[in-house]
Amino acid sequence: MPLRDETAVVLDFLPKGHATGKPEPLAQLLGDRYFTLLEAVAREGVTIKHGDKVYIGEGERKEIDHIKRRITINELTSFARNELPFIVEKIVRDNEARFVDFYNKSQPISTRVHQLELLPGIGKKHMFDILAERKKAPFKSFDDVKNRIRLLSDPAGLIAKRIIKELENENERFRLFVLGPQQRRF
Repeated sequence: MPLRDETAVVLDFLPKGHATGKPEPLAQLLGDRYFTLLEAVAREGVTIKHGDKVYIGEGERKEIDHIKRRITINELTSFARNELPFIVEKIVRDNEARFVDFYNKSQPISTRVHQLELLPGIGKKHMFDILAERKKAPFKSFDDVKNRIRLLSDPAGLIAKRIIKELENENERFRLFVLGPQQRRF
C-alpha cells in the first residue's frame, strides 16, 4: 500500500481556480504526515480557508471532491508559498511527540553522517551531546531537548527548516520527513 496522507492543511484556496485553467474551486494542500504538496478540487459550494485541516484519505470526503495532482513548491501560489513555513512549523509543534521521537531514535546514515546532522545548525558537537543525553533518558518534549542540549535554541524550528529544505529540493539525497517526488512511469 503506498504511503499517503490522510489529512492535509489548506495552504491556499482559489474559488475560481487558476487564471489560465478550467474554472473550478482549487485548494493547494500540504499533507500533515508525509508533507506531500497537492492540488485538489473542492466540493461545489464548499468554502475552505488557509489553515483548515481537511480529510483527503479514502472514502467520504466533506470538503474535497478529488485530488487533482501532486505539485512542487514552485507551483504554489505566492500566498501558499509564504504560508508554508508557518504551516510546517504548526504541524511540527502540534505533533510534538512524533518529532521529539526523531531526536530519541535517529540513526547514522553512513559511517560519516548521522540523521541528526541533516538538521540545520546541528554539527558533530550537538549530535554527540544529543546522543549522550538520550542515553541518560529519552527526551520528553521540545523544551526538554532545549534545556538539556546547550545552545540548541529551537528544536522544533530545526525540524521545520529541514522539512522546508526537503520540499524545496526534489533532488535531496536524504529525506527524513518528506515523501520523495512522485516516480514517473514510462
